Amino acid sequence: MLATLMVLSSCGGPLSLYYREGATVSRLQQETTQCQLKAVQEVPVANQIRQSPPTYWPGRTYCDGRGRCYQSPGWWQPGRVYTVDVNQGLRNTVEAQCMAQKGFRPVSLPACKQNVKSSVPATRTTTLPPLTTQSCFVKFDDGSFQIISPGQSG
Repeated sequence: MLATLMVLSSCGGPLSLYYREGATVSRLQQETTQCQLKAVQEVPVANQIRQSPPTYWPGRTYCDGRGRCYQSPGWWQPGRVYTVDVNQGLRNTVEAQCMAQKGFRPVSLPACKQNVKSSVPATRTTTLPPLTTQSCFVKFDDGSFQIISPGQSG
């Protein structure tokens, strides 16, 4: 989902962000925040408490080897209680529509392989570059990123 600017997995997952070629990352962040605010104002959080169904665990039969068997009683495990924001999907849609009106579209880029990373100098992306089918990203420790498009000059 695009509820945040980007979703970075600690295990090398994709970079998901809104994209408009030539836009600055700071402008992207500003527009995303404005659209998130608009979405939460128009479609507020509506949490509901829910519970998954209970599970029945039947008893076990134990035999002592002398022909005597015993049955332990079964028991019910209550369902897990959890909270769901029933407006989350609609809020994401409102945010995406707002970003689309500003010329941004959602994209997801894979992490760059080591040979691609080492082929270019490490430089934080400040302006969103043209994308190709081979575009990928490098994440830096401070949360910033570099988009690399192999075969593209610049």
